Amino acid sequence: MNGAKLIINEINREAEQKIKYVLEEAEKEAAKIREEARKRAEDRAEWILRKAQTQGEMEKQRVIANAKLEVRRKRLALQEELIEEALNAIRDRLANLPKAEYLETIKGLLKASIEELGEEKVRVSSNEETLKLIAENIDEIKAFLRESLGREVSLELGEKIETIGGVVVENQDGSVRVDNTFEARMERMIGELRATIARILFG
Repeated sequence: MNGAKLIINEINREAEQKIKYVLEEAEKEAAKIREEARKRAEDRAEWILRKAQTQGEMEKQRVIANAKLEVRRKRLALQEELIEEALNAIRDRLANLPKAEYLETIKGLLKASIEELGEEKVRVSSNEETLKLIAENIDEIKAFLRESLGREVSLELGEKIETIGGVVVENQDGSVRVDNTFEARMERMIGELRATIARILFG
């Protein structure tokens, strides 16, 4: 009986040791799993933080870039507006030249147009006020052209056209014409005008 009890006790002792060992190993494994999980969590948190920082920096740069673009767009729009105002002021100035100054301007435009045409008989078109001014000063204009061109030129007043000023000069059959209206001259010089205005306004 005592032998059986000893055997039972030994079995119980071995069982307790095995249970203790298993529990200890399980605790070690659990601790290892917890540590790995903690490490993964830390790595994940660090990755998320880095990603958030990167995204935040990218968003910051995007906002800055957009702001700079908007400032540039508004500055260009304002510059364009100021240039257009200056061009309109030039148009207004040309449309309202004093009579004496305008007559001298018309003389110069007629001379340039006739030189380009190379004709002795030309037809001149313009707005009603300009045609009237030419008619009123025809002798003075012909004398100017004769002296500046070195030859006689026959001027015929043509039809009335829509323009703020200047002249359209054509040969007798209308096959060749030179448009020296203020609008046409400004259009031909628009690039140079805009550059000059921009330099004056913005340096």
